[in-house]
Amino acid sequence: MARTQGDQDLGKAILRIVLGVLILLHGISKLMAGPAFVVQVVTQAGLPEFVAYGVYIGEIFAPLLLIVGLWARLAGLIVAANMLFAFALVHAKQLGQMADSGGWALELQGMYLAAALAVALLGAGRFSMGGLDGKWN
Repeated sequence: MARTQGDQDLGKAILRIVLGVLILLHGISKLMAGPAFVVQVVTQAGLPEFVAYGVYIGEIFAPLLLIVGLWARLAGLIVAANMLFAFALVHAKQLGQMADSGGWALELQGMYLAAALAVALLGAGRFSMGGLDGKWN
């Protein structure tokens, strides 16, 4: 079956919207809980405290951009960077572990990283605020 540009644009929209919503829910949870946990993790790693607030960029601001399809490539890169920080600061001990139910212990985080990189490479498509102009989407 031949794929059309519309199929590709719909696929891009599904990918970026689902990624955006799922990451946004993590961000909302962090907003409600406050920054204490993230600040603790960041400062224990020897990084300055202000780095902890980048989680709000990666889990609130960038997902909102993904959902509406504005600057989706940049937003995908921001989410990918956020996931790399999560791997390094929170999940490093789990990198080689299997989950109790089977599969990789970090398969969810890995899927978020892969999806964010895919959006960064593919862009938002036509079904976005970026529309047909091809700039930043």
